[in-house]
Amino acid sequence: MKYGLIGASGRLGKEVANVFAEHKHELVFTFDLDGEKLEKEPGLLIDCSLPEVFEKSVNYVKQFKVPFIIATTGLSDENIKSLQLLAKQKPVIQSYNFSLGIQILLRLTKEASDKLPDWDVEISETHHRFKKDKPSGTAKMLQEIFEDKKVNTSSLRLGNVSGDHSVSFAGLGEILSINHRALSRRTFAEGILKSAEFALIKDKGFYSFMDVVFGNE
Repeated sequence: MKYGLIGASGRLGKEVANVFAEHKHELVFTFDLDGEKLEKEPGLLIDCSLPEVFEKSVNYVKQFKVPFIIATTGLSDENIKSLQLLAKQKPVIQSYNFSLGIQILLRLTKEASDKLPDWDVEISETHHRFKKDKPSGTAKMLQEIFEDKKVNTSSLRLGNVSGDHSVSFAGLGEILSINHRALSRRTFAEGILKSAEFALIKDKGFYSFMDVVFGNE
């Protein structure tokens, strides 16, 4: 595929470029701190940048009229509404975490929440010192599982941690903990590649990475 990458010079952007190159896909458009570089019209756009670039990214999607995958965290409700409108024309895949393991963590957390409604719950997440949003987008996805129940969330910013997430449930006589650790940003890039392949066979629609992984299950 010929694709464009917004935030190409960032940590995740570089990893995406490496993984896509391994699969012989061609990077033909980039936008980052060095500006815009266009070699050919992309057939798909990927955004690994920051919320501050969101409007610029949406304008690029409208300009090229292509599917869009956005891995940006810290989006507002208005940003999500803009993506849903965009999805009426082309496929849009939005997720705060493109790790396969996190999708399993989300499912297990939902099942535990349903079976253990009266247990205490705590969420914990740790990321690298440069991550700006707090709590993380993944922690917010975990919080949403509990709907109106207020769940305390601890957020740590330490060193170069790619991403640790845990959900702990406790009754009076036992504790259940569900944990996930990302050892490399490559896992997110591989999830984005899987999403790109998914987007290219869709006509339009607003999807999550959960949709990519589990389909109609």
